[in-house]
Amino acid sequence: MPANKATWTRVVPSASLDRSSQAASIVDNKLYIFGGELQPRQPVDNKIHVIDLAQGNPTPQSLDAPSVALTPRVGSPSTTVNGKTYIFSGRGGLEMTPLEESGALWSYDPSAAEWSLITPSDRDAPFPAGRSYHCVASDGADRIFVHAGCPETGRLSDLWAFDLASTTWTQLPSAPEPARGGASIAFAGGKLYRVHGFDGKTEQGGSLDVFDLEARVWSSNPYKADQVDGPEARSVATLLSAKVQGKPYLVTMFGERDPSPLGHAGAGKMLKDVWVYNIEQGKWGIVETEGDAPVARGWFDADVTTGAGGQDDIVVHGGLSDDNTRLGDVWRLSFI
Repeated sequence: MPANKATWTRVVPSASLDRSSQAASIVDNKLYIFGGELQPRQPVDNKIHVIDLAQGNPTPQSLDAPSVALTPRVGSPSTTVNGKTYIFSGRGGLEMTPLEESGALWSYDPSAAEWSLITPSDRDAPFPAGRSYHCVASDGADRIFVHAGCPETGRLSDLWAFDLASTTWTQLPSAPEPARGGASIAFAGGKLYRVHGFDGKTEQGGSLDVFDLEARVWSSNPYKADQVDGPEARSVATLLSAKVQGKPYLVTMFGERDPSPLGHAGAGKMLKDVWVYNIEQGKWGIVETEGDAPVARGWFDADVTTGAGGQDDIVVHGGLSDDNTRLGDVWRLSFI
């Protein structure tokens, strides 16, 4: 049975969480939200906002930043490894210059409510340049991957791996061109999958690029980005690895299909569709949903949590709507 039906459930309709370009990660069925903006290029705060997904109608909690914490930032997604979330670089204000922290990552430990700055062990070794609107993923064990994004000018296509045990960076082969910001990556079965993004002129689509971590080579799986055989081109969306009906899938949804003429200061045309990619079959399928559903959006964040029967659910927070409104709602997508 294909994974083409799902239901949306609104978890939180909270204006206190309105923001876009934020980071959202799930640890132990709790959603941790950091950063983002209400006004273009103006970071909201450096608090951690927590939602307990196990509760019915949960009330968001806001935790003040401890004495050691990263500065407020936007365009810096997070990823999770062994119960901690990790953030790399981002943009800190109205200026276009990304935050440059010499290859360091920030780690948040929910059990202690503490931030730690993880610096590379070899200060003279190469490290990824600071950037914003990049994408991150982890292998769930000991490596964090940073890909693409926007430096002070232009866009990137590089791929880096950070080993948490040795605290060292390794530069891996760059992804297929064009360089882009607002792309999405996910880890599944020893491979990284990359899709979508914006190259400065055109929204990208029609190719699911795959990096084999053992062979250290990229390959590309083309598809028709026509909303029939595959999702149309977009950026600032998401790509998540999830088990659906016991099988490995990738899930992508929403995103910006046409950029605003105002650039980062405006909202383009947004999407509200959901697609799944059957990794074993190498095929995309659109997901049908019934009833209430989130409005179209981009510049949001999402993560995977455990749903009924041990199946993976997708949790979505915030973002930017078509009318340039920042959103704060939280939704849960459960496959049928």
